[in-house]
Amino acid sequence: MNFTSDNPSLRQEICRIGASLFARGYVHASAGNISVRLDHGFLITPTDACLGFLDPDALAFVDLQGVQLSGQRASKTLALHQAIYGAAMGLSPSTRCVIHTHSTHVVALSLADAALPTASGPELLPPLTPYFVMKVGHVPLIDYHRPGDPAVAQVVAATIARYAEQGLPLRAVMLSRLGPNVWHDTPAQAMATLEELEETARLQLLRPADGLRDDQIEELRHTFGAHW
Repeated sequence: MNFTSDNPSLRQEICRIGASLFARGYVHASAGNISVRLDHGFLITPTDACLGFLDPDALAFVDLQGVQLSGQRASKTLALHQAIYGAAMGLSPSTRCVIHTHSTHVVALSLADAALPTASGPELLPPLTPYFVMKVGHVPLIDYHRPGDPAVAQVVAATIARYAEQGLPLRAVMLSRLGPNVWHDTPAQAMATLEELEETARLQLLRPADGLRDDQIEELRHTFGAHW
């Protein structure tokens, strides 16, 4: 895929992803945002935009320093997205897309005050299913910050770096009471990660369960290269 700001197909793909998430209830009203890391900057959805009705030409284009060059005013979460790219690329240099939503079941699980304690810090979910382990992996639970709080970018970046020190590339973090941020190499792959995360949260709310056994996780590591 050509990751330049003037690539119509990339802009259309962002809008397609937004419309799909909106149609299926992953986002509502003006909640959520999508960004793509370009060769010389970022494309990001405008502030307070409804992801179901995005205009490709209205997407904000900002340079690597965050200076907006075209489009409508960039989402207030731009600094968080930049921090995620900067931290995630250490172990996953092909990371190109970040998606943030207020997905119902993931947010509901963060309201349950049932964080999973781990050696790396609190997490949202145990290794509940094989596909969650393979496609999503660990999901650190970040303490509540108000929407747009610039401090959360540093917290998330430090969390990604802490897991990277253990050889664990993250694909998602959960902002308590707000929603998940997920990332991957393309918008479609980022959306698939979000879908798996939301479905796993729904399962845990419907039927709380322990995670897979250590030997079962080791088999996923050996067979599929899972990072857990």
